[in-house]
Amino acid sequence: MKSVSGYLEILDKGFGFLRNIENNFAPNPDDPFVPGYLIKKFKLQEGIFIVGFGVKGDGKSKNLKLSQIETINQHALKSYAKIKPFQQQTSVNPSEQFVISQGQEDYLGRALDLIVPIGKGQRGLIVSPPKSGKTTILQHIATSVQRHHPDASLFILLVDERPEEVTDFKRGLKNANVLASSADQSITQHLRMTRLTMNAATRSAESGSDVVVLIDSLTRMSRAFNNQTQSHGKTLSGGLAADALTIPRRIFGAARNIENGGSLTVIATILVDTGSRMDDVIFQEFKGTGNMDLVLSRECAEQRLWPAININASGTRKENLLMSKEAFQEAINFRRAAAQLDEFAAMTALNEYLAEAV
Repeated sequence: MKSVSGYLEILDKGFGFLRNIENNFAPNPDDPFVPGYLIKKFKLQEGIFIVGFGVKGDGKSKNLKLSQIETINQHALKSYAKIKPFQQQTSVNPSEQFVISQGQEDYLGRALDLIVPIGKGQRGLIVSPPKSGKTTILQHIATSVQRHHPDASLFILLVDERPEEVTDFKRGLKNANVLASSADQSITQHLRMTRLTMNAATRSAESGSDVVVLIDSLTRMSRAFNNQTQSHGKTLSGGLAADALTIPRRIFGAARNIENGGSLTVIATILVDTGSRMDDVIFQEFKGTGNMDLVLSRECAEQRLWPAININASGTRKENLLMSKEAFQEAINFRRAAAQLDEFAAMTALNEYLAEAV
């Protein structure tokens, strides 16, 4: 017997394989085979991380066949069987903050902590016009989570991304799970990677871990699912299939803080003002479904004022549960002062305020 490990993908016929996250969950001829009877016997769910032992497969198959399970998501098999399913666990408001600031000179991180504090279990949208700095913000959040919260499991999901952006993420985040499908890959790989990433994150949170998933972007993810479903059923405005957003909505809606348990935080970018009717429809479908909105400002970006945040349109629901009394009052005082200012003036005022507070 040989040691085997990987994330379980269950195929339609009932059997599965252990996929390698470093390979973006893409099928590989050497992936260990998981028999259907093991999946049924132990009620295994897609996305769990299995460590066990495998034996040589039957016939001409080169795959090792999983024969013995040692741990599932770092739990012994017996203790894992007692874990309550994710959907049956009690969700509560986020109450513990992820610190994004990396020091006094980090105006971006300090601005996010003040204007849109992010808590464990947050469901956040970064609403971004083109070239407004969404990728930089997502990378900054990722590095801050690694720096201040090393115990949290971090997944970066880049769907239909430019290859150079994928390289930047992987080089800047050495210990994160960066999963990417570039624009030159198939729709099937986009969808497999998306599905398995979210199932892996959900199973980990279900097991008691704090998990952070950063998605770039919900727009491209939705387009990929639309391309798969376009030929079936009716089509809505903008060429969007009626059921194209079912899975993307489920993915974004999975974020939650579990009472006396783990948490699943999902922060996702979504595109606006692209000139595409489909993109507008996608945004309207997700608008208002999160509990944190970071709205980026085209006006600030065009004038090279960074971070390009539309302060008065951004915010976190029940941020008082995340912030200290002093920080909460500080945020209220600044918002009152900025309420009558336009986007550029408000962001300028925030940068000046942060500079004075150093």
